[in-house]
Amino acid sequence: MTETQGSTPSRRALIGWGGAGLALGAAAAGGAVAVARSGDDAEPVADAMGGAVEFHGAHQAGIATPVQDRLHFAAFDVKTDDREAFVQLLKDWTEAARRMTAGKPVGEGAYGGLAEAPPDDTGEALGLKPSRLTLTIGFGPSLFDKFGLKDERPAALVDLPRFPGDNLERSRTGGDLCVQACADDPQVAVHAIRNLARIGFGKVAVRWSQLGFGKTSSTTPGAQTPRNLFGFKDGTRNIAGTETDRLAKHVWVGAGDGPDWMTGGSYLVARRIRMNIETWDRTSLQEQEDVFGRDKREGAPVGKAKEHDEPFLKAMKPDAHVRLAHPDSNGGITILRRGYSFTDGTDGLGRLDAGLFFLAYQRDVRKGFIPLQRKLAAHDALNEYIQHVGSAVFAVPPGVRDSGDWWGRTLFSKEA
Repeated sequence: MTETQGSTPSRRALIGWGGAGLALGAAAAGGAVAVARSGDDAEPVADAMGGAVEFHGAHQAGIATPVQDRLHFAAFDVKTDDREAFVQLLKDWTEAARRMTAGKPVGEGAYGGLAEAPPDDTGEALGLKPSRLTLTIGFGPSLFDKFGLKDERPAALVDLPRFPGDNLERSRTGGDLCVQACADDPQVAVHAIRNLARIGFGKVAVRWSQLGFGKTSSTTPGAQTPRNLFGFKDGTRNIAGTETDRLAKHVWVGAGDGPDWMTGGSYLVARRIRMNIETWDRTSLQEQEDVFGRDKREGAPVGKAKEHDEPFLKAMKPDAHVRLAHPDSNGGITILRRGYSFTDGTDGLGRLDAGLFFLAYQRDVRKGFIPLQRKLAAHDALNEYIQHVGSAVFAVPPGVRDSGDWWGRTLFSKEA
């Protein structure tokens, strides 16, 4: 990110804030980088890696946006009971997000300020391009137990039930709010989460986080479908960012779906899925293909030649993953997936701690993920090789409209 100076408040005037990076500069969109059309991004972003994705829009970027290569996802617990302080944090976060997604440092930058105070920006993204960074915020069910928000909790923001086979770890589950950072450069994504956490010091604390690589889904028409760590293409028929009709039907919250503040937003389910890859790697090719219902080379459905050929579900085994997950088997249920692979060392028993960090956006969790996962958890042959170990659900508010708007305004502003 290039070092620039915005028209910011004096660092000396803000030194009493504890140097927590709260001196945030004015937003600046553009610069000498390629910019996407809008935050709700019906158009592909810059062809070259390094371009900037427009932060403002009717919907938050990072949902229908063409999927970037890297992820840093963080769930936070709120540590303050001061509503005004929390609202100010959301405004500060929004300003920081504007700058970072445009390729600019937070506040007055990483150097050149008051020598006796910590700099506003941590500096590890200096000289790096925006790398198509998107930042997406969501509010967890537990947030609505704070700040007098109980009556504003959407009915669709339900606590997920316990599914058969779940082995959830408390340290990887839940959260009052989340931020999803996606970028083509992992250092840019990590820098974004690090700076937001730093700005929030004393008001929020990271509950858990997840790094991801190797996108496992695509929202770009015509792009090659990525492969998961089992080596298979999955999500062939994922919703594309240009399919405005499908997005409106399956992803975006419509007027009348719930409280007005969520109109234009979406609901996010995040699941950390551990893959037993050592067991999988000793499984025959035929069984692997039977489990998915696709061939490994092309990704074609059973009995078909090409990946995008219409599947004949009855040709697959009854417990094949594709057959069970297909919309035709679930009354048309369709979700938008933005998952990433992960490897987090070993489990202490000589096995890789690796798998899929599943991210799915939908219009209503009760009509999307929950009924779909109930079927998969009960019948999917893939369950022999995977285990869900982390889980969270969030209400993702609509986009930030302009330079005067901020994350969560529709929920927290009395004028909204």
